Amino acid sequence: MSTSKQRLKQNKIRYTEYYDLQEVLDELYEDSKDNKIFSNLMKLITSRENIKLAYRSIKGNKGSHTAGVDGRTINHLSKLNEEEYISLIQKQFHWYKSRPVKRVEIPKPNGKTRPLGIPTIVDRIVQQCILQILEPICEAKFHDSSYGFRPNRNTEHAIAECARLMQRQHLHYVVDIDIQGFFDNVCHSKLIKQIWHLGIRDKKLICIIKEMLKANIVMPNGETIIPTKGTPQGGILSPLLSNIVLNELDWWVSSQWATMPTHYPYKQKTNSKGTEIKSHTYRALRSSKLKEIYIVRYADDFKIFCSNYYDAKRTYQAVKQWLEDRLKLTINEEKSTITNLKQRYSEFLGFKLKVKPKGKKFVVQSHISDKALKNAKENISKCVADIKRPANEKEQYKAIARYNATVSGLHNYYQIATNVSLDFAKIAFHIKKQMNNRLDLKTNGTLNKGFIKDKYGKSKQLRFLNGHPLIPVGYIQTKDAKHKKKDINKYTVEGRSLIHKNLQIDVDILVWLMRHPVLDKSIEYADNRISLFAAQYGRCFVTGNKLTPSDIHCHHKLPLEKGGTDKYSNLILVTEKVHILIHATKEDTILKYVKELALTGKQIEKCNKLREMIGLPTI
Repeated sequence: MSTSKQRLKQNKIRYTEYYDLQEVLDELYEDSKDNKIFSNLMKLITSRENIKLAYRSIKGNKGSHTAGVDGRTINHLSKLNEEEYISLIQKQFHWYKSRPVKRVEIPKPNGKTRPLGIPTIVDRIVQQCILQILEPICEAKFHDSSYGFRPNRNTEHAIAECARLMQRQHLHYVVDIDIQGFFDNVCHSKLIKQIWHLGIRDKKLICIIKEMLKANIVMPNGETIIPTKGTPQGGILSPLLSNIVLNELDWWVSSQWATMPTHYPYKQKTNSKGTEIKSHTYRALRSSKLKEIYIVRYADDFKIFCSNYYDAKRTYQAVKQWLEDRLKLTINEEKSTITNLKQRYSEFLGFKLKVKPKGKKFVVQSHISDKALKNAKENISKCVADIKRPANEKEQYKAIARYNATVSGLHNYYQIATNVSLDFAKIAFHIKKQMNNRLDLKTNGTLNKGFIKDKYGKSKQLRFLNGHPLIPVGYIQTKDAKHKKKDINKYTVEGRSLIHKNLQIDVDILVWLMRHPVLDKSIEYADNRISLFAAQYGRCFVTGNKLTPSDIHCHHKLPLEKGGTDKYSNLILVTEKVHILIHATKEDTILKYVKELALTGKQIEKCNKLREMIGLPTI
């Protein structure tokens, strides 16, 4: 289970600052807020800095090693020098012609499949170049109630907002609308008009986006389909385009109540959690005959909260009609419902929510949804089965790493459910019986410093197999779902400072390290690499910069050939460039990386200590 949507991400900001684009993107964001028109974006999109940033962003994506119809991956581009790469991408924009998209079917937990379109690696770079410039423009125009595929927003924020509306606003009826095949039925002409309405009026760029939407799709059986509508799932640009489509819905629902103007212009304040306080405004609106409704949307999955059944029924019909008239989208009436939250649960993003009486009030009660609970149990059970039948000790360690990554990922995602401990207790009961059959588990063992020791070290449920810890499935406590802080924004100086301030260990990268042990290294090396990442708070030992999956190098303080080991005390995590500098012997190489890294005196001192330990002169 990926946890990337639960943590504030900093690597994209760091890449942007590295390529000197941040000021440009900040300006685009501010201009968009001021409703300025953008008619010359291609100059920015095809700039050297933007193209280099696109490569860095794609390279760090695990999908970069998946080939499109041409069989090429990021490895093909990595063989080019900088000038060749930039020239290749700039040529694509001169007279853009999209290459066919490879359609693959991804298995879903329910046994069905989800279609995924894989563009060629060059088209992915082209789309990333466009995304980087369009995102700040769109972010300035997007409504605050959408949480999917947007920077610094995640499922936790969406669930927190649902809980607030249910508990604080006393909205106990919810309208669930299921759009019939949303991604396959987006109207191209309507989407282009919406892009134009956002102020994006570079005609060459719009022609390129039209061409991307019409890219031929090569089916698994070899058949080629020419699409006339829809946005391909899997494209780099598709999530942004889908948000552009449904942003109009967000603002329309909001205009029915939340952003309805009042006769008196009340001043708006925010609380410590970043939530806007509109008590005076809402008091005035409630004295009118307007229906109090709010939307919470994550991609194409959304809920509209209402105060009574009558309002919910009218809202259901109005939204259904609006989607048909404005966006040419139909709803699936079998899956679209109105739920009384006092009586039944409503499912959203893998959770199920309702309210229960507590004294004179109603409080939110949430569980893992039935489907998600079943999938979680099956995934953990499969990991345990792999542990029980390994080919050798190394394969068993890899299976244990996958198990720990799976359990910690599930814990991290679902911990915001109020009854999460009860739900995982059910899974733990099943898994315990499976583990006790044929596995020689021990209650005592040694835990290295790091993530597992910090989070699970005190649990009496912790077990060890051949000296390796197995994370206890049932050891979890609920955590309050937090709202997104209003001022956090990757396109303002103040917003970025909050992101840096709030940054903690990125659990997603920890899970990635667990899933990807270095195969030609010892088990001790792989285990200590994970522990070091947590101990160093996910930062380079020398520079303090955040480590990313594509830029984590594990350095031996005393080399193996000189008697060094893979013990925790002999390892340190650094970035690739720092690692090159530590081992560099040529003066021009040393000068190059000292200049690129812009090391301070203290950082050079750290680097020199590591160089001395491997027998090299200081810088």
